[in-house]
Order: sequence, then structure tokens, then C-alpha cells
Amino acid sequence: MDVVVFGAGSLGSLVGGLLAREHDVTLVGREPHVSAVRESGLRIEGEIETTVYPAARLEAPAATDLAVVCVKAFDTPAAADALADVDLGVCCSLQNGMGNEATLAGRVEAPVLAGTCTYGALRPDPGVVRCTGVGEVVLGARAGGPSEVADRVGSAFEAAGIVTTVAGDMPRRLWEKLAVNAGINATTALARVDNGALLDGEAGPVAADAAREVARVARAEGVDLSAAAAESAVERVARATAANTSSMRQDVEAGRRTEVDAIGGYVLERADDHGVDAPVVETTTRLLRAWETGQGVR
Repeated sequence: MDVVVFGAGSLGSLVGGLLAREHDVTLVGREPHVSAVRESGLRIEGEIETTVYPAARLEAPAATDLAVVCVKAFDTPAAADALADVDLGVCCSLQNGMGNEATLAGRVEAPVLAGTCTYGALRPDPGVVRCTGVGEVVLGARAGGPSEVADRVGSAFEAAGIVTTVAGDMPRRLWEKLAVNAGINATTALARVDNGALLDGEAGPVAADAAREVARVARAEGVDLSAAAAESAVERVARATAANTSSMRQDVEAGRRTEVDAIGGYVLERADDHGVDAPVVETTTRLLRAWETGQGVR
């Protein structure tokens, strides 16, 4: 399969590199990473060790069978505009936050799948990506239900050795991932701790409370996500990625804009719609937005 990974940051580079073990992959990213991959290939280190040689470029090609979108949530409109001109078979979002699939579907003339990914990734140097934890890719129709397109894309991921599940309940899974993001990303970014610190100590209850609040909002939205399931998902992911630095913590430590609006901000908008209280998510969201304002990145 011909695959374009749009957004060759840490996760995009890892997913694209793993897919390149089986498929023709083009990474769309920024310099100097693109030039490094062109010149010497992409070195994958950590839990998975290999070197692959995908194509790399600054702009999307004219056509591809599959576009895997891995940009930050606030860059989704720009990604959708760029992919709108591509002769595209199918598009799949593996992004954090909510609303990405709808934005993509509003611009691209191809089926848009929803997806989540719990592989841990860091990009320490141009041309290098470190797998900090082997997780799972879950994908499926964004509205739920069976999907022949999702089955085909799932088979392509599995053929490349990526742990993959094709799911018929993506709305619930997206809300569960949102609970994980609200619990793990925001808490670790503010406390500046690894994910494993949430398994005991002072930060864990904060993450658990945030996850339960997200589940409460999900149920108000008509999605069957219990508080126990949301809290269990946070613990499961924190345990599987104990040594990981969350993507939001990476952003804070690098002084970059975070995805707080598509995570905590989204939860608060829906909570307000339904008159649901989410005090922990509100606190972490306000603190992260205040930090962004102070850094001049908001």
C-alpha cells in the first residue's frame, strides 16, 4: 500500500517508520528531519530497533492510497487543506483530542477513519525516533459500526507488525482516549513527571478524577463510558507507558503550544452544554492555558 504520514513528529515518524517495513511510505514533515531521513533513512531505537528508508518531503504528494494524519490538533485545519488536493483513497486520524475527524471529513474527498495510538515515541534528533513503549493502534469508522475500509487499513497496519485492532465502537473509544489524555497528559505536563508517577503518589488521584469527569461528560453526550472504565484506562496506559514523557509534557518542556483546547477545552465545552461539572479538568485546562499565555504561544 502507498501511505503518506502527514505530520512526521515523534508519533508520525514512529508509525510511518513501522509501516515502511512493509509499505511504500512518504513522511511529510519539517526540516531538518526531512533532509536527515532523505540522506540516511529513519533510525528507530528503543523498544523496536531498525532502520528504514521512507521517502520524506515538506509537502503532500499528488496521490496516495492512505493518508495517516498525526499533526497536533490545532494544525488539523491546515492538514485538511493540504490533503484536499490529494488524490486520496482513505484518510485516518491518529491524533489526540476530539473533532479532528470532522475537520478532515469536511475537506477531503475520501472516507475518514478515526483512530487512537498508544505507542510511545520521542524524536531526539533529526532522522531518529525512539519507541518508548509498544502499544496498540485502534481504528474504525468514526461513527461506529462495521467498515470494509477500516478492515483493509487495519490489515495494512498488521502486515507491518503494528499491534492493531479494528473496532466498531470508535465513538466510545475516542472518549476513552480523551479521558486518558485529560488524565495523563495534563497532569504530567503540569507536574513535570513521567507517566508512571501517576501509579502512586500525589499526581495519581488528580489524573483519576479528571478521567472520571470526562466519563461523566461522555455519558451526557450519549456515550456509554463508565467512570470505572475511564479510570482503568488511565491506569492501564500509565502502567504500559510508565517511563514515557507524555506529548503534552514534551510540549511544555520545549515551550511549545499544547493540545489543551482539543482535550480539556473540548471536555469543558461539552460539559457546559449539558450542565455537567468538571472542576479538575477545568483547573488543569485553565492552568495550561495560563502557561501558554505566559509563554506567548497562545
